[in-house]
Amino acid sequence: MSTTFPAGFLFGTATASYQIEGGVHEDGRGPSIWDTFSHTPGKVAHGDTGDVACDHYHRLDDDLDLMASLGVDAYRFSIAWPRIQPTGRGAANRAGLDFYERLVDGLLGRGIRPVATLYHWDLPQPLQDAGGWAQRDTAYALADYAAIVGDALGDRVAEWTTLNEPWCSAFLGYGSGVHAPGVTDPVSALCAAHHLNLAHGLALQALRARVRDDARFSVALNLHVVRPDRPDDAGDVDAARQIDAVGNRVFTGPMLEGGYPDDLLADTAAVTDWAFVHDGDLADIHQPLETIGINYYSTSRVRRWDGTGSNNHSAGHNASTASPWPGADTVQFLPQPGPHTEMGWNIDPSGLYELLMRMHREHPQQSLLVTENGAAFADAVTDADGSPAVHDADRVDYLRRHLTVVAQAIADGADVRGYFAWSLLDNFEWAYGYEKRFGLVRVDFDTLERTPKDSARWYAGLARTHELDA
Repeated sequence: MSTTFPAGFLFGTATASYQIEGGVHEDGRGPSIWDTFSHTPGKVAHGDTGDVACDHYHRLDDDLDLMASLGVDAYRFSIAWPRIQPTGRGAANRAGLDFYERLVDGLLGRGIRPVATLYHWDLPQPLQDAGGWAQRDTAYALADYAAIVGDALGDRVAEWTTLNEPWCSAFLGYGSGVHAPGVTDPVSALCAAHHLNLAHGLALQALRARVRDDARFSVALNLHVVRPDRPDDAGDVDAARQIDAVGNRVFTGPMLEGGYPDDLLADTAAVTDWAFVHDGDLADIHQPLETIGINYYSTSRVRRWDGTGSNNHSAGHNASTASPWPGADTVQFLPQPGPHTEMGWNIDPSGLYELLMRMHREHPQQSLLVTENGAAFADAVTDADGSPAVHDADRVDYLRRHLTVVAQAIADGADVRGYFAWSLLDNFEWAYGYEKRFGLVRVDFDTLERTPKDSARWYAGLARTHELDA
């Protein structure tokens, strides 16, 4: 038995600028919050930084050839804001724009569709010094940056994503503090969420005014699949509702429906009065979107906490004494049964199907993209005849199982237009440093040699045939 994906369905790969580029001090690039955070002792495993990462900045043409050899239809990349505006404000850095023009032209020349993400977490450090996403001026700064990028690339890039996983930026960056900039303040986290929403809307307006008429726009959300531990227990059901509010609807509400959910405002009333939401903000945020991007990795299981033991609010997002869930202090996250990836995340393809069908049901006017899905495993390198190889059958199985439910969602009516495997390359995995490997292509971080894994060859075959074997 096999499944055929529709003609025009995109098989792509995805990366993020700080995770692969390196070259952090070159050609006028300024520091980002992740440069600062990764150089702060104790913040990143093994003291790893993104100073070199995969050295993509110097190996661009080779990496483009690598993508072409895999036959992928599209490549989702992010633009490093500090390369374009080293301080987050002012005139564009020409050398930074030149790099992304070479990237886009190189993709198009190889028949690969560029999908550009404006913001994947590398906020210029001077903006953080002024308050970062807790300050509304940062939203207007992102809109100015979007205008610069749109003017430079808008004639060639037809697929745009405003933000990647704003939940992580707001609640891991300003709530639990396990991501840059490492702030632990629930009010700042909710301020950051709103200002990211505002930045999304303002950036959309800036882009639409200056890019090609056929451009399509999306936002990439890491929507949480939250299940009550005891579905017949009212407390557990309400705990799941709370996490859905502050994990999902804090973004989908204003972006897609024009307002913050009443239950979210009630849940967080003891934290903030939401006075940072100004008149006109919701209209600016609620801009037309062609596509919803969905990043999916795992599910969560919650119950109402009875006050004994730990409420384990980290839920797979690194340990912290501070919570990334403002207003949900009485929600307990429970361990998920296996199997698990190297991240400790449970493998459950049904969660991806659930998300796709939910978004299709609630927002049928938008098409859908799986903008990230993939897994870290403890890849073993073998050496046959002097050539390294990685036989990552577990990753192939993971991808096959998740793509199977994507195909099922399409068959059940969801308008899913593409799937982007995370990630093209092993890379700097944020607070985990280089110890977690998600790539279809292995990177030796001593030599920077690239080695396509078995999963890369399997994915190349799928991209070529659109046929998924059972």
